[in-house]
Amino acid sequence: MKNSRKLWGLIVLMFTTALSAQTIGNIDEIAPFSEGLAAVRQGEQWGFINDQGTLVIDFRDDIYWNKNADLSKEDVAAVKYPVFNEGLCMIVKKVEDGVPVFGFINNKGETVIEPQFLNIYPFENGVTTGVLFDKTFRGENEFKLKIYDYKFFDVMVNTQGEITDYFEKRDHIQMTVKRYKMPDIGAKILNKGLVAIHKQDKGWEIRKLDTKN
Repeated sequence: MKNSRKLWGLIVLMFTTALSAQTIGNIDEIAPFSEGLAAVRQGEQWGFINDQGTLVIDFRDDIYWNKNADLSKEDVAAVKYPVFNEGLCMIVKKVEDGVPVFGFINNKGETVIEPQFLNIYPFENGVTTGVLFDKTFRGENEFKLKIYDYKFFDVMVNTQGEITDYFEKRDHIQMTVKRYKMPDIGAKILNKGLVAIHKQDKGWEIRKLDTKN
């Protein structure tokens, strides 16, 4: 009887160990670890492993990366592979005729900032700046075609997805893929209390932020 119990216990232990072991194959690329997670690519999809090699965020096709990244930039154009920064990783979706907008997931794979930015800097000390894309439905014309209003702003956003400051309204952004060009970000954080704002045809101005909240 005792031997039977020992044998059964050994079988359970072996089964549990087999379940906990995980092998991930067919990997095309492995990014460096950041905040305890590393991105791994299969084809055009990315997932994330932890430092034990366990896949903790499944492979998905909305994780943003750019194999032709421009590392001289600081914005979206510089994202060569996915990484977590301040608990967030960038995702992308296409709007209109294929224009990309960007948002963020957390380390559980949950979307915490909906894709809504045409360009954005990495987060630092809980905040960043980007170009916000806003689309409002106005109605239909006589041909039953839907009509929308488009607005663009340079904004400051925190890691919870809250827009904390609106800066300049942006114009002349074409939202068709053939004419679209990713806009430069016209607001840059200098320190906790200062931001540089680009004024059209007037260069940059330094603005003091309300840091009481």
